[in-house]
Amino acid sequence: MNIANKLTISRIILAGIFIWFLFIKGPSAKFTAMAIFLVACATDYYDGYMARKTGDITAFGKLMDPIADKILILGAFLAFVEMEIIPAWMVMVIIARELVITGIRILALSQKRVLSAEMGGKHKTVSQMVAVVSMLIFLIIRDLGFGFRHMEDFKIAVYLLMLITVGMTLTSGISYMSRNKDIFMGDK
Repeated sequence: MNIANKLTISRIILAGIFIWFLFIKGPSAKFTAMAIFLVACATDYYDGYMARKTGDITAFGKLMDPIADKILILGAFLAFVEMEIIPAWMVMVIIARELVITGIRILALSQKRVLSAEMGGKHKTVSQMVAVVSMLIFLIIRDLGFGFRHMEDFKIAVYLLMLITVGMTLTSGISYMSRNKDIFMGDK
């Protein structure tokens, strides 16, 4: 197993550790969760960088890199729904997009094709990561006990950021489906 694939697997492991710290009370646990999340995000960049640098791009990496992203991001968003920071409908839209794209990837595999992540998907992932970090900052500030007068403004900002993230998620999903319609429409 090459370094890039090990980084991808480490992101899945880090996702579980991140969620564990996220539900521990107190600002130091939230800060630790954010640090772990940022390290996991860095593995997303470096696994692709290492694969390209060494020329060791594998089918495993093409398939598992986006799945590792989904585990990390969806885990965070589901935790935020449970914490009542974001509404469930937003996460349902994101999950639906991810399931459709994963279904297309599985269908492509049955046709002996491996579909790599596209640039729109990478931008979507970055927007999701920014949204998660923003919410983590909110949790740290809240857990530190600061009684900001404008905490409601921060909640509104998080909501608007999530609207943008949902929009980018839908846009990238529609683009991906359009580019790969031959896989599920039967065109060759």
